[in-house]
Amino acid sequence: MQQNDKAVLVYSTFPTLEAAEAEGTALVEAGLAACVNILPTMISIYGWQGKRHRDAETVMLVKTRPELAERVMQEVRTRHPYQNPALLVISVDGGSADFLDWIRSQTDAPLPSR
Repeated sequence: MQQNDKAVLVYSTFPTLEAAEAEGTALVEAGLAACVNILPTMISIYGWQGKRHRDAETVMLVKTRPELAERVMQEVRTRHPYQNPALLVISVDGGSADFLDWIRSQTDAPLPSR
């Protein structure tokens, strides 16, 4: 697989399904994501500001190209309700060539930055 054929997943969590859907819709409509998968209601256990927390959260997985990952994260940060949102870029080492081509075609001409 050549570099320009690769994809990445951008992982993030949100406090509600509605917040994740709004962000996912914005990313797809801007051409920054080919697809966004939203997995409602997981339980997160974590430390924040010296306290242990247990919260229900929603996972969002963004399918995009490596060269758009930083911009995706910037866009998510601008609207995310968390002070320090979880944002991870996960490299994709392989996959269906047709699917990877589809990701590239869907994200080939993103709208200009706001």
